Amino acid sequence: MTLIIGLTGSIASGKSTVSAMFTSFNIPVVDADKISRLVVKPGEQAYKDIVGTFGPDILQTDNTINRKKLGDIIFSDVDKRKQLNAIVHPAVRKRMLKERDEHIQSGHPCVVLDIPLLFESNLTHFVNTTVLVYVEEHIQVKRLMDREGYTEAEACQRINSQIPMDEKKQMADIVLDNNGTKEETYQQLKRYLQKQNVI
Repeated sequence: MTLIIGLTGSIASGKSTVSAMFTSFNIPVVDADKISRLVVKPGEQAYKDIVGTFGPDILQTDNTINRKKLGDIIFSDVDKRKQLNAIVHPAVRKRMLKERDEHIQSGHPCVVLDIPLLFESNLTHFVNTTVLVYVEEHIQVKRLMDREGYTEAEACQRINSQIPMDEKKQMADIVLDNNGTKEETYQQLKRYLQKQNVI
């Protein structure tokens, strides 16, 4: 039986780094973020619905969605965030499950569903077990400010739009502590995968 792992973390927790580590073990990763970019490309149904809901002001000159502009709208308004999620999430889920099932049929012993909002979106029923990439909040804030050029207030606003890390820690089956070095995180992951007999 294929082990389906739900990989999650909060913004700037290092989840993408851990996702790449799974790939280095030849474990296929179905990435919700990548799929969410595909389903909002011009011509896709979700794209049409977003423009219909939020208006043409959110478009760039090449008619693609200006993610920063849309982000500014939805991060400051819970109702608008719910509207966007109601459009994007079903389209993403459909494509994710299709990819997951293709990997299972190919006989992979393990498949990872990389879902940033795994707990927020109640998607744990898609997976057998959950792995959380954990960092302390002050590290998240610093990374966001360094990486995205956010002010401290902007960084905190984005972090606060998600379930707090300590709550996620209680919800996850496995917690990878990513406060240290990449190598330390890699070794934690390797031990876990060896214990599951998938590498």
